[in-house]
Amino acid sequence: MRYAIHADERPDGRLFSNELFTQRIVSLDGGEQRADADELLYVLSGEGRLEVGGDAHAVGAGTSVFLARGTAWSASGARALSVLVHDAPAAAAPFAIRDLTAEEKGTATAGRQFVLGATPEVGCLSATQFVGLVPPGRAPDHFHTYDEVIYVLEGEGALEIGGESAPLRAGSCVHLPARLVHCLANTGESELRLLGVFRPAGSPAEAYYPDGTPAVVPES
Repeated sequence: MRYAIHADERPDGRLFSNELFTQRIVSLDGGEQRADADELLYVLSGEGRLEVGGDAHAVGAGTSVFLARGTAWSASGARALSVLVHDAPAAAAPFAIRDLTAEEKGTATAGRQFVLGATPEVGCLSATQFVGLVPPGRAPDHFHTYDEVIYVLEGEGALEIGGESAPLRAGSCVHLPARLVHCLANTGESELRLLGVFRPAGSPAEAYYPDGTPAVVPES
């Protein structure tokens, strides 16, 4: 299964890289940094401080951080999942910080929910970042029109593509090219939580069945 990667972390923290994304685990410690790509961070563990734009901001598990290409910043005291978005358009804001543990949940198909992190609404024009909340069970096969990288935060599941299945666990990362028909199933007894970043930006609820019919999200 070439699109699922069990991320036994490499020495440099890198999980996946192509011309669109670089996905890696980083320690938010050290001096000033200034990436040549948009950087979307999600704090996995620890509590610390991020300094950007002349101000200090507290960060902890569940914090989403967007840093536009060329923005200077420094941080300490936390471990995060970083996704670099290469060849990004100019951002509408230099940075944005959100506590995703306090944000409102949106609804997708098959009872799935999501919480939005970095989006165009907060200045990130290159991609959308979200936490997906997947209940036990399997959604119908579908595809998206965006290219996506996923990191499993908690739970267990399976990625099913073309009759093949690859197991997923906390620490697994996945790359899903646009229009690839797939199903990411929760095979456990508790909620599967994942962190996704996709481009072009849009809604995590947007999906299409294999025949091209839009998947309809029931009204709540």
